[in-house]
Amino acid sequence: MTTPFSRPGEPGVYLDDEVREPRKCKVLLHNDDYTTMEFVVHILRDVFRKTEAEATEIMLRVHNDGIGVCGVYTVEVAETKVAVVRQRAAREGFPLKCTMEEV
Repeated sequence: MTTPFSRPGEPGVYLDDEVREPRKCKVLLHNDDYTTMEFVVHILRDVFRKTEAEATEIMLRVHNDGIGVCGVYTVEVAETKVAVVRQRAAREGFPLKCTMEEV
């Protein structure tokens, strides 16, 4: 609902009463035949702040199922994390694929 709010002599300013949740995206890692399990765990711990146990569980899901969810973030945070993973993987010579999809 939009409500006019103004002072005498000033043009009306409209305030939007509805607060929307920011769009969210899940960040995904994809399995490949070259990226080491140790590197995937390192990325999950360093970039996504997972515990050793959480990182190992996600890494095994990526390895066994072909894809694993690293977390759900706002669009901007998800884009940043995907970019960081891609840069680090490229720097280390791994073809690790990291994507995001809206939830």
